[in-house]
Amino acid sequence: MSGPAIRAGDVLHLTRAASPQFVRPIVVRVIRELADRHTYPGWTWIEAYELDTRGEAVAKRELFVLRAGLRWLSTVPSAPPGRRPVRGAQAAQVPA
Repeated sequence: MSGPAIRAGDVLHLTRAASPQFVRPIVVRVIRELADRHTYPGWTWIEAYELDTRGEAVAKRELFVLRAGLRWLSTVPSAPPGRRPVRGAQAAQVPA
């Protein structure tokens, strides 16, 4: 295992660095790492909630990610002031 441990409650910003599936980056809150699944070296499965711009869960997902490409966030990104957030995966704000 390389890099920091993945823990329940961690908020991660997932981009193409974590997996080619994230052409559109998403933000997730980790439920747990699925350590019992056998993977390629450096990769892991996580169970997580995909978050919207308000930090609310919009989907529960199981994701196959490259540990070295994970980016931990200290807080959930929020919608810019004066803008009404849109629910759904397409609306997730991506930090710069």
